[in-house]
Amino acid sequence: MALTLSNYETKTKNAVQSFWTTRSAAQQQQKKSGKSDQGERSGVTAGKNMDGFTGLFIDIIHENGLNNVEIHQKRSVLTLPGFFRPTKLWDLLVTHRGELIAAIELKSQVGPSFGNNFNNRTEEAIGTAHDLWTAYREGAFGNQPRPFVGWLMLVEDAEKSRSSVRDTSPHFPIFEEFNGTSYLQRYDLLCQKMMKEQLYTNATLIASPRTALETGSFSELSIMTGMRTFISSLAGHAAAEAVRVEE
Repeated sequence: MALTLSNYETKTKNAVQSFWTTRSAAQQQQKKSGKSDQGERSGVTAGKNMDGFTGLFIDIIHENGLNNVEIHQKRSVLTLPGFFRPTKLWDLLVTHRGELIAAIELKSQVGPSFGNNFNNRTEEAIGTAHDLWTAYREGAFGNQPRPFVGWLMLVEDAEKSRSSVRDTSPHFPIFEEFNGTSYLQRYDLLCQKMMKEQLYTNATLIASPRTALETGSFSELSIMTGMRTFISSLAGHAAAEAVRVEE
């Protein structure tokens, strides 16, 4: 069966443009209301910034044969049980007859505080995946095949995110691949390593400048962490599940 990639390049571009547009609108609205959050936070708390990506993933799922599944997008139905904590809130869940087909997390980071946010995002992403797979092993989702678990990160393409970062480790040396890397490169390494460790079925990094508000422009750092790899993986999982669950 040939996979359908749903014109993902154009839809990704539209999703990126929507991210910046929605973020900018949220900031302007909060300024008008006199209730602006501090710094860049006002563009994050609107909560709808990544909806364009959600729409793309839903198209991929449907167009590759999974038509009779339940797609969950509302906050009230986006939680899954954890092992180290009671529940975890996801951004998109797909279920079918009581089985978990897919769970996807969508994150973004806009400057200027790339350092602290990178560390927080790293710890959160690793912890989330470890928690889910431990719960899966312990039967939280019943006796079922492994679901697709995806993580997508959109990072502002800016001077600070592309500049080399210095580290100090007085007792033991850091791994060589981190020496002199930028935060964008570190996110790329994070995505690659999380996939190699099977924490995520696919983890993807998109870099986009603020000017993408007008153009939807974005770039990728490697084939392994690019959108085509993510989309192909999700499409393949959807096609395989369509054969399995809809026989």
